[in-house]
Amino acid sequence: MKEKVYEFLTTIPKGKVVTYSQIAEYLGNKKLARVVGNILHNNPDKDKYPCYKVVDRNGNLSKHFAFGGIEKQKEKLEEDGIIVENYKVDLVKYKYDKF
Repeated sequence: MKEKVYEFLTTIPKGKVVTYSQIAEYLGNKKLARVVGNILHNNPDKDKYPCYKVVDRNGNLSKHFAFGGIEKQKEKLEEDGIIVENYKVDLVKYKYDKF
C-alpha cells in the first residue's frame, strides 16, 4: 500500500493538490484517509514523493507536516504557484481531479 501512495504522489502536477481521501479512494477505500496520512508522515524521500501537495478535505494544510511543519508546507505550495490563505488552499481552483 505504501508504494501505491508514494507512486500516486508522483502523478500530481505542479500547481495542484490532492486530499487524503482522494489518495484513499485511489487505493480502493475512501475510509483509509487516516492510513494515508500515517504513510505520508513516514515518507522516505520528500523530494521524490511530494507529500506537501496533500491537504485535508477542506483544503487545510497539515499542522504536523513531517518536513518542517505547516510553514514549510505553505512555502513549498507557494513555490508551486498555489495561493495559500490562512493555511488553506482553494480546492475548486487547485484540486487535481485525476479521477
